[in-house]
Amino acid sequence: MDINRLAPDFELRGLDGRLHRLSGCRGRIVIVNFWSAECPHVVRTDASLRAAMSRWEEVVWFSVASNANESPAELENAARERGLPTVLIDAKQEAADAYAAQVTPEAFILDREGVVRYHGAVDDVSFCQRVATRSYVEEAVDALLAGELPAVTEVPAFGCSIIRET
Repeated sequence: MDINRLAPDFELRGLDGRLHRLSGCRGRIVIVNFWSAECPHVVRTDASLRAAMSRWEEVVWFSVASNANESPAELENAARERGLPTVLIDAKQEAADAYAAQVTPEAFILDREGVVRYHGAVDDVSFCQRVATRSYVEEAVDALLAGELPAVTEVPAFGCSIIRET
């Protein structure tokens, strides 16, 4: 997925049973985060994103569950335990494929017009750095809320591979 291009639209059913269309969020900043119930990196980033969401009123956060091996019950339990607002089911990896997402977590930040302004890691945790010292997602969202473009637009995502259907 290229930076500064219109994000592919999708319509996915949420754990709440409702259909959610990405293009229905125009006018708001959107975090599309490819998500897993099992990945320990997602557990960590869910907590930091949930905390950041408490200070952003005009931001939508979609956690997109694209792993073929995670059951609806497992997704529901993880989402409830972590207090996630909206988890979307991408069981056939259609959204993951459209975004060329490879791992969880892998974040895409869209501006109010639906243009991708950031893609990649949620924060700076890696094999060499075990504790986050900065949040690329928070920096990107804060810049967009201030009417600016993010200073950092792409950082390789770090996490667990998305398990695709065979």
